[in-house]
Amino acid sequence: MASVTPEQLLGRLAKGKPVAGILLLGDESYLREICRRKISDAYVPNEVRDWGITRFSADDDSISTILGQAQTLPMLAPQQVIFVRDVEAWERLGDDSRDALVKQLSAYLENPAPFSILVFEATALDQRMRLAKMFAEKTVVVAVELSENPEERLKLAGPLAFEMARELGVEMDRDAGEELAEILNGELAAMHTDLEKLAAYVGERRRITRADVELLVVSARKYSVWELTDMLASRQPAVALEFLDSLLREGEQAPALLGALAWMYRKLLEAQELPAGIQDWQAASRLHMQKKTAEMAVLQSRKFPKAQLTTGLAALYEADSRLKSGGTSQRAVMEFLVAQLASSNTV
Repeated sequence: MASVTPEQLLGRLAKGKPVAGILLLGDESYLREICRRKISDAYVPNEVRDWGITRFSADDDSISTILGQAQTLPMLAPQQVIFVRDVEAWERLGDDSRDALVKQLSAYLENPAPFSILVFEATALDQRMRLAKMFAEKTVVVAVELSENPEERLKLAGPLAFEMARELGVEMDRDAGEELAEILNGELAAMHTDLEKLAAYVGERRRITRADVELLVVSARKYSVWELTDMLASRQPAVALEFLDSLLREGEQAPALLGALAWMYRKLLEAQELPAGIQDWQAASRLHMQKKTAEMAVLQSRKFPKAQLTTGLAALYEADSRLKSGGTSQRAVMEFLVAQLASSNTV
């Protein structure tokens, strides 16, 4: 199913292009909420939200009730947005009932009410079924999920950091948003939590810089990650696994820990590219780090063969994909990863 990103949807809404139906498809709750809010902002003024926004559940409300509302001119509002959650429930209908529903909904979307925007929400749909095919043909399908590709996920998460910051009443430097997304592996919930802390920290300054991110976010994890990295460099799998166990028992989240490790490996590779004898302040500038952190990165980079870092980074990306798939426990994924990174077979 061809889909657009939330950012592309927002661009379309900003241009005022008419949209009769939208399908928010995916399991990223923060992205879904952003889309809901932006769609509402685009079509219904805040002062008439009570009349211009209606919410239904596909599990509880009939398609006739939903389409009846869509065809009813809203009171006191020029347009209305109708949110329909739990669309997966329609897949569980019997064949005849589901076919009738698809036919009814398709007919409406062929000739929609000009004052209504239907927004359907589903975590996942079976792309082999007529329901999903109908949505693909007659609605704008928005992927409210993060890519399994780490680089693609960071491209999406970085701009969202600025959106989150604005919601919290602060501005954020571009490199600060990129650093936050990178160190937290593009995990939006974790990014929002740390942005709340950052917004409180900067106070009346109302601007978050990269130095703020490094001080509050990176520093919160970097020392434990430096220790773990040292164990990986010296090929101590048993010690590294014991240390990992203590981190997880103390409440460190696997996605955030993996993101910090991936960030560290990328920085170590960058540090290996620095010329010999480079001054500390120059290394800090080139690595976009504070001086003390840059010194640690340069020293640590000398403990790794380059091949161990590059293959290790590939293993980190693979572990990230396994975490996203949800098929294996997060602890098991991290234990396998750490054993792999510390093994002499990594190179």
